[in-house]
Order: sequence, then structure tokens, then C-alpha cells
Amino acid sequence: MLKYFSIAAMVAVLIIFATLGVAGQHYVDSKRIIQPKYSQLTPDAQRQVACLASNIYFEARSEPREGQIAVAFVTLNRVESPNFPDTICDVVKEKKKVDSIGDKRVVCQFSWYCETTPKWQYYNMLLTNDTTKKYNDVLEIAIYVYANHEKLRDPTNGSLYYHADYVNPNWRNLDRHVTIGRHIFYKVKENI
Repeated sequence: MLKYFSIAAMVAVLIIFATLGVAGQHYVDSKRIIQPKYSQLTPDAQRQVACLASNIYFEARSEPREGQIAVAFVTLNRVESPNFPDTICDVVKEKKKVDSIGDKRVVCQFSWYCETTPKWQYYNMLLTNDTTKKYNDVLEIAIYVYANHEKLRDPTNGSLYYHADYVNPNWRNLDRHVTIGRHIFYKVKENI
């Protein structure tokens, strides 16, 4: 289970199950897929889902549904990894200082988060705009993956990294694992 999924969140999910009629027979079917509404989530779960949705939106909004789900899984896989922060929002907003031949700069794990272009300003407006269909579709995917990730097949098979097929980051110590849409997903090479 994800590190940030607290007892209170588990109780909230059980209440959601009951509200949706899933737990109507005094038990919860652990294989049942649920689709709670955003308003049914706890405030912390809403924050985490909003961060996940924004990451999916800016990383994969033009990708097919499986590609959007794959980006969500990479984000959640990082939450589970000891090499990344413990919450979705912290993973999405993670920045690292890089020393590159006298050039000290900050690099974001997800480049859209560090952009200073109008997209960042638009982002703030977009996430409060309930009428944006594309974002609402992505939000539904974020809720779906957040609520069901342990029951779903991870299309990336545990990948922690990806990039678009039109860039060549020349990554070392990573194995190319799977391509979904325009993204290529990678896992850390296992030491033999």
C-alpha cells in the first residue's frame, strides 16, 4: 500500500465503497474496481490526486488512455521507491541541484513543473476550471488509478523513468522497458 495512504484514508475508501454499494454485503471485495468522485476523497487525498492529475495532464494529455495511466503509474512507482519522496505531490514537485561544468542549475523530475513559460501561469488557472474537458478527463484517470492502483496492471511493469520518443537523454544504468504512445519507459538496471 502507498506510504501516504493512512488509516483515515482507508476508512474513507471503505465509506466510499459503502456509498457506492460495493460493500453492501458486510465485506469488501478487494478485486472490485471503484471510481469515487473527487468530492468523496479526503482533503489530503484530493491534494494528492490533483498533483497526480496535473502531472498526467502536462506529461501525457495528448497520449492515449493507457499512456496517461502509465505516467500515473510511474509517479506512484516513485512514491513506493526509497529513492524518491513519499507523497505524490512531493514526487511531482521534486527538484535537484545539478553541477554541470560550472553550471549550477535546478532540474525538476518532471520538466513542466520548472517551466517559467506562460504554461505555468495557465496551470494555476486551469486546475480551478471545472469546465475544461481535457483536464476533467485526466482528473478521472487520476482518481481511478489513485483508488485502484493495487488492483490494476501496471502497464510500465514498475518503471521509474520515461521520456518522449523525440528526445534522447542518453541515460545510463537504465534499461529500456516498454513503449506506450510517444513515451519510452525505463527501469533501473539490475546488478548481476
